[in-house]
Amino acid sequence: MKTSDFDYHLPEKLIAQTPAEPRDSSRLLVLDRESGTTAHRRFADVVDYLQPGDALVFNDSRVIPARLYGRKKDTGASVEVLLLIRQGLNEWQALIKPAKRLNAGAVVELFDKNGAISGVTFEILAKDDDGTASLRFSDENRLAELGILALPPYIHHQLSEWESERYQTVYSKVSGSVAAPTAGLHFTPRLLEQIEARGVKLLFVTLHIGLDTFRPVKEEDPSRHPIHSEYAILPPETAEAINHVKAAGGRVFGVGTSAVRTLEWAAMTGGMPLKPFEGWVELFILPGFEYRVIDKLITNFHLPKGTPLMLAAAFAGWDKLKAAYDEAVAGEYRFFSFGDGMLIL
Repeated sequence: MKTSDFDYHLPEKLIAQTPAEPRDSSRLLVLDRESGTTAHRRFADVVDYLQPGDALVFNDSRVIPARLYGRKKDTGASVEVLLLIRQGLNEWQALIKPAKRLNAGAVVELFDKNGAISGVTFEILAKDDDGTASLRFSDENRLAELGILALPPYIHHQLSEWESERYQTVYSKVSGSVAAPTAGLHFTPRLLEQIEARGVKLLFVTLHIGLDTFRPVKEEDPSRHPIHSEYAILPPETAEAINHVKAAGGRVFGVGTSAVRTLEWAAMTGGMPLKPFEGWVELFILPGFEYRVIDKLITNFHLPKGTPLMLAAAFAGWDKLKAAYDEAVAGEYRFFSFGDGMLIL
């Protein structure tokens, strides 16, 4: 198994730059992983594939305005920061640029959104070779007002206020992610009501999406790719409800790869039936992985050679998933964060 195996041709014009309106009007490619057959629907039709007694598990993490700009206090040199993980009071792990010119002990003054000095500073406590650093802020309570959303590099314009809120799921609640759990962007309050009315449980975990969303797999042997930790919470009520659904013969739909990682990590480390937990998740799912919790997967179309694509390939089988992706390209589906959805049965 090589990283280059998980590649496919994608014309740039198919990379969605703006969200669908309404959210659930996006297209839905349905793949049966046993037969390899596909169907082409609208996302609102996902309700047709649900049965009473099933459960949908969502990631309720909310995206923080993680990109900050400033200047080095002693030289005035420009600095860019991407917050990754909160490590403690006023302390964060972050990506910093230009990493080679910023060393431990350096102090940076942050700008506000108008480009003026804000009065908030940070000191670099330590720096790693990969460009990540530990930072101590003078006042982390003001970071939300100073930062902007860190858009994926394939979205080429700054989002309007309306589009920025569309980069949040309608059920987002717990702030902490650098990037959105994009499979959930298709759900509307009305669609959630329709699903619940069918006797389907709506359950929530929290996983704060971190560095690996932005890091391509560079190793040709994907098992050598370093995976970073992500903080997750599996609440007692969610674990209990999933155990009840499984015992009663219901099916668990994972909404997005982050929800999948949370549940499968819980099963790997704590066994089945599931037990609640709060802590760090370090899980890179590759083909050959044995899923213990997830029966169906709702996801988006992922970047070539990326870790989310490999997770989906582990669920569906790469041959069938690749054929479905090629079909989606031929049918001019919209790809990536603001793109269309996929349901793998």
